[in-house]
Amino acid sequence: MRLSHDGKRYHVEGHRSDAGFSDVLKWQLTSRKAKWPNWIENRNHPPPPERVDDKAIKATWIGHSTVLVQTDSLNIITDPFLSVRASPVQWAGPRRVRPPGLTAETLPPIDIVLLSHNHYDHMDLPALSSIARRHRPVIVTPSGNGRYIRSAVGDVTIVERGWGEHADVGGARITITPALHWSKRSFFDANHALWGAFVVQTAAGPIYFGADTGYGDGRTFRDIHSQFGPPRLSLLPIGAYEPRWFMRPQHMNPDEAVEAHLALQSQTSLAIHHGTIQLTDEAIDAPVRALAEALALRSIDPGAFIVADVGQTLTFSGDSPHA
Repeated sequence: MRLSHDGKRYHVEGHRSDAGFSDVLKWQLTSRKAKWPNWIENRNHPPPPERVDDKAIKATWIGHSTVLVQTDSLNIITDPFLSVRASPVQWAGPRRVRPPGLTAETLPPIDIVLLSHNHYDHMDLPALSSIARRHRPVIVTPSGNGRYIRSAVGDVTIVERGWGEHADVGGARITITPALHWSKRSFFDANHALWGAFVVQTAAGPIYFGADTGYGDGRTFRDIHSQFGPPRLSLLPIGAYEPRWFMRPQHMNPDEAVEAHLALQSQTSLAIHHGTIQLTDEAIDAPVRALAEALALRSIDPGAFIVADVGQTLTFSGDSPHA
């Protein structure tokens, strides 16, 4: 996968990035969006521990692509989206249908924030500001995203890297890896900042955060396995995929997510990017149902690719995961 930069924008050779106006208009005119519920109350789950001091991995799905990952005395949060809406304003735009499983106030101490790109459902600046004030984490993000963060968050440690580059933080090595996606924060900055996924090499083994990505030909995931070995835990997106003619370049569907799981040879994968805000046409429960079908079709144990409840903490200790 060849990434280029023309001095202003990033571009992946042979990949369509952000859709043109005509594609967006066609989608809006032909869309048959499923009806989502207005609101879902979360079930109560025990809070995660302050720290995990051994080689186990604990993961708490907070909602959408936001996961608290804990291992070896290190607390990591991925793409913290905690606001009511994924929008530049809180009176319009996609609205979450269930509360986050944890808030900035109820999170344990956060050491590292992995921030994959600048879309509003991933770069939630009010949430980042609250987390930064309370926890003073290091924010690791692809190149070009620091300027957005600093404008809203202020004095916080930000580490920006390109694809294939790494940073050593808190005893972990964090490498930014390719993803088939794009970036845009306003009408005028499409692909000015880089997007990506992450491999976090810890004492407990590698952890892969897929963030937002299309599947492509699967090479991205095969390369991850070749370079880093099989992840102990992979966070893989399964939602926001319909209609396929429009979403395929940027979002995997559940069948492709299972193919990514297999290409990575992931020990266990956790489903993310679903069931929180309606970004595309499919029903709220469609990704989970389609994931179960894709696993059954390949005779894969459902315990190898888990759908967690919002706020649920799972432990990955080397055998089967458990709550």
